[in-house]
Amino acid sequence: MEVFNCHRCKSGLCISKVAVFSGLSHEDMLEIIKLTGHKSYEKGEYLCHEGDRLSTLFIVNSGKVKLSKFNVDGKEQILNIISDGDIFGEYHLFSDSEPYNFSAIALSTTKICTLSKKNMDYILNKHPNISQKILIELSKKLIKTENLVQNLSNVNTDAKVAYVLLELAEKYGETVNDKIQIKMPLTREEMANYAGVTRETMSRKLSSFTEDGLIETKGYKIIVIKKMNKLNEII
Repeated sequence: MEVFNCHRCKSGLCISKVAVFSGLSHEDMLEIIKLTGHKSYEKGEYLCHEGDRLSTLFIVNSGKVKLSKFNVDGKEQILNIISDGDIFGEYHLFSDSEPYNFSAIALSTTKICTLSKKNMDYILNKHPNISQKILIELSKKLIKTENLVQNLSNVNTDAKVAYVLLELAEKYGETVNDKIQIKMPLTREEMANYAGVTRETMSRKLSSFTEDGLIETKGYKIIVIKKMNKLNEII
């Protein structure tokens, strides 16, 4: 991990990406920028560990981060993938006595802006409407977590893999020739860890979906969803 001077932050860009700060004036954003810390992480580096007690809001300026839990055997379960403009750690701004229940790991070179609880308290006192926006973000994440738990409890491996593909398509998919093309932020192993299946099962199901004409793979970096409606029907 390295500390860096975020030149882009001087224009308020990183804050403008974040939904909870939308609606603020440029001057207010610049004021918040002055309160932020800046760190850079390389792929594989931990931003935080499960069990840490931190009262910090993390803002992804650029790059991608996975939020994961590990069982006693070291098996990883990916909970979420976040990227530019996303935040995490907001829950601990309200409950700083609770330890983190996940680890955050950089999936690529990632630049992070941080706000301490003290500075966030100042911001929330000055802009109380931000509190409501943070609660909305927390509600969205709770729903997402509930959907993930439901998917993990599903015995149908087709449904598990389809769920992950649809999640990645929603966040990282781009429409190309009436199809959804995903530049994959995850390896096949990580996709398996997200779906709660083995790597072998993930590879087998992707091959099956390809044979059925639901998707098309272009190496390991791109997956094209050809029949979104069919994937939705599976889950």
